[in-house]
Amino acid sequence: MGFAFRKMSKKNGSYGRLFLPSLTLSNFAIGPLGVLTGLLLIDIALTFKVPIGIMGQISTFSNIVAFISSLFMGVLSVRFKHKTLLLIGLFLTCISALGCFYSSNLSMMFLSYSISGVGSALVGTMSITLIGEHSHLSERGKAVGLVIAGGSLSYVIGAPMISYIANIWNWRVVILAFVIPTVVFSLLSSFVGIPSTSDFNEPYLKKRNLLHSFKAIFENRSANACLIGNILRAISFMAILIYGTSFYRQRYIVTTDFASIILLGAAVSYTLGSLIAGRLVNKYGRKKFTAFNVVSAGIFIALFVFFTNLWFSLILFFMGSIFSGMAASTATSLTLEQVPKHRGTLMALNSAALSLGSALGATIGGFLLLLYDYEILGSTLGILGIIAGIIFYFLSFDPSGKVS
Repeated sequence: MGFAFRKMSKKNGSYGRLFLPSLTLSNFAIGPLGVLTGLLLIDIALTFKVPIGIMGQISTFSNIVAFISSLFMGVLSVRFKHKTLLLIGLFLTCISALGCFYSSNLSMMFLSYSISGVGSALVGTMSITLIGEHSHLSERGKAVGLVIAGGSLSYVIGAPMISYIANIWNWRVVILAFVIPTVVFSLLSSFVGIPSTSDFNEPYLKKRNLLHSFKAIFENRSANACLIGNILRAISFMAILIYGTSFYRQRYIVTTDFASIILLGAAVSYTLGSLIAGRLVNKYGRKKFTAFNVVSAGIFIALFVFFTNLWFSLILFFMGSIFSGMAASTATSLTLEQVPKHRGTLMALNSAALSLGSALGATIGGFLLLLYDYEILGSTLGILGIIAGIIFYFLSFDPSGKVS
């Protein structure tokens, strides 16, 4: 994991070797709480004696909090060090997990879990911003791909771990035995492994101004195109993340265990995609490669719902997951380079865009499924993904150029 910071190692000692692993672990650490509520939603609902439909709104509420928090981060990013904000995000994630463990009623559970939305927004945004500040241009694509893969690995590793612990004990023990130790270890790793200042834009730290940051971003057509494109690709991805396993359970009558394997396969595919794209983005260029990946993901998302053969549909489903992971890596790399002097503010807005897209995707998908069927849902969200790719290709610009 130290490949991207060999030059820093000579200057900053152990920081170079621990920096990227710490960021990757931080993105991994904010995932298990979400995996917990996804896998054990029924168990949690039984604990608080409420219907699953009501308990399921815990994720919606958290996403709304994450969206609002991301907007405020645009302000915080020009006032505080980015390392400090990331550490605060991990600390809040730990507080959220503790609150969920001790929750005695539904209101306390909702309030405690919503804090994780703030933590996730802070960690997700600041980890990418720190890569932009502390790495060289030719190394950022690999670094972004690895950090994004860390987030999806929380599903690959976390899902079986959480299931195993919950089968022996219960969901509260999962928090105590797995979620909290992971976050605490990540907090310590980030404290030691992430430098507090940047060698790359230190001259601008004292000159940053909030209004100037927002003005610079919103007057940049390419930056706006990236934000809009990321909203649309996030909407499109919800066809896989939220409705994919339900499609296979209802259309092909697969078992719950088989559906969990499908979800695990999608997470592995997404992880591989982000890692592959991270290594190829310099070769093919951020703009063109992003457009290709986003369009490809949209095509596969639009198609996987139309085939009656389960295995052929799954091939398309996993291809959609691979290209979604590639799109996440390359689109993030492209967005990161738009306004270098205001990366913190831009990545905060990008986090808000992704949270908004996820919420809209869940809402639009549910509405289409109520009125029509999975074919309309998949094709509509897939087309929105294709439109996102077109926006990236024609309206965005890669100010970094193609690095070979």
